[in-house]
Amino acid sequence: MTFRIPAPISSIALACSLALGATAAQAAPDAKLLAAAEKAQPALIENLKEMVLVESGSLNAEGLLKMADITDGRLKAMGFQTKRIKTTIGTPAEIVVGTLKGNGKRRILLQAHMDTVYPDGILQSQGYRIDGNRIYGPGIADDKGGIAVILASLKILVDAGWKDFDTLTVIFNTDEEVGSRASGELIATTGEQQDYVMSFEPTAAKSVAKGEALLLGAAGTASATMDVKGRAAHAGAAPELGRNALYELSYQLLQTKDLAKDIPGVTLNWTVAKATGPSNQITEKAQAIGDIRITQPGAEKKLDAAVQAKIASGKLIPDTETIVKIETNRPAFLAGDKGLAMAKKAQEIYKEIDRELALAPMTGGATDAGFAGRSGKPAVVESFGLAGFGYHARDEYIEVDSIVPRIYLATRMLQELAK
Repeated sequence: MTFRIPAPISSIALACSLALGATAAQAAPDAKLLAAAEKAQPALIENLKEMVLVESGSLNAEGLLKMADITDGRLKAMGFQTKRIKTTIGTPAEIVVGTLKGNGKRRILLQAHMDTVYPDGILQSQGYRIDGNRIYGPGIADDKGGIAVILASLKILVDAGWKDFDTLTVIFNTDEEVGSRASGELIATTGEQQDYVMSFEPTAAKSVAKGEALLLGAAGTASATMDVKGRAAHAGAAPELGRNALYELSYQLLQTKDLAKDIPGVTLNWTVAKATGPSNQITEKAQAIGDIRITQPGAEKKLDAAVQAKIASGKLIPDTETIVKIETNRPAFLAGDKGLAMAKKAQEIYKEIDRELALAPMTGGATDAGFAGRSGKPAVVESFGLAGFGYHARDEYIEVDSIVPRIYLATRMLQELAK
C-alpha cells in the first residue's frame, strides 16, 4: 500500500482537523503495558528479521507458505484456534485465520498481509540491515511490520490473562498487493461480523512526514478495458480497405480521458495500450487498460455510464467497434463517524506517552480496510503498523523508535475497544 494524501476532500477532513486541535486532558500511561511493550521490542525485531528473510512476493508460493507457517505457529502458541485457507485464485498459498474466545462482548478483527511487491531474489540486492534508528528490508514496513505488531501486542495481552472480549480474529492474507482477489471476500464477510477492525498497514515515518498518522480513507480500485476491433488490410498495397483499430483506439482514449473530472469521487487514467498484428498491416485489434480510483461509493457506475455514452456518440473510423468494460476490484475505505470516533480514542492513547497522532482523511492507495468495512457495520481504522517509508521502492525501512509506541497503542486500543 502506498500513502499519497491529497487535499481534504470530505467532511471527515474537517473533523480530523478539529480532532487534532482538541485539548483533551492527557491521561497517565499504563505503566505495566508500557514496560511490557519495551520488553517486547527485541523479540519483535527478531520476528521481523525472520519474516523479512523470507521472500514472499505476491507470486512466490513457497515464500507465502513459509510466512503462513511462521504466523500460524505464533498464533497457535498464544492459544488461538487457527485454520489455513487455500487460495483458489492466483498464486497457490494459504490465508491464515486465527480466533480466540474471551469473556466479554466485543468482536475485534486485526488484519495484515504477508505478501510484498518485491520479485524473487530481492534479498541479494536489498538485504536486511540495521542503520541507526532504521531497519531496512523488502516488505519490512509494508506489511511485515504490521504483522509483527499484531503478534507482539497479542502476546502481551494473552500473557497477562486478558479476556475482556467476545472474540479476537486475526487474518493474515496472501495477495493484498495484487488486489486481494483470493482473500477479499473472506475479509469482507469476516468484517461484517465484527464490532471493530484494526488494520495494520504502516504509517508514514516521522523522518519524512510531520508525524505518524492513522488513515480514515483509501481509494477503491477498478480497471477499465477498452477493446477496438477494426479490419486488417495490406498497409502498402490497399490501406483504404482496412479499418485502423489503433487510430480508433487513440481517438476514443482522447474522447474519454477527462470524463472523470466531472464526476465526484472517481478518477480514470488510461495507463497501458497495445495493438496486435505485423507492422505492414493495418491494425485489426487494439486494446487499452485504465486505472480507476474510487473515493465515493457508486462513483464508478456513474463513470461507466459516462464512458459508454461518449463511446456511443461517435467514432473516427467507420466500421470499427469499441467496447469498454469497467470491473471493480477493491471497494473504497471510508471510516465514517464510527471510525472517526475510534481514531480519536487512539489519539488519546498516544497522548498518554507524549506522542502526537494525526488523522489522514484519504490516500490514493488501496487497502484491505475497504473489504473489512464494506458492509458498513464495524468501525474500521487503518495504519496501526510501524512507522516506515520506501514502500514499493528501494530501501524500504521501519523506524526502531516507533516499535514500543505502536505496541503500546495496539494493546491499549484493544483494551479500550473491548469495553
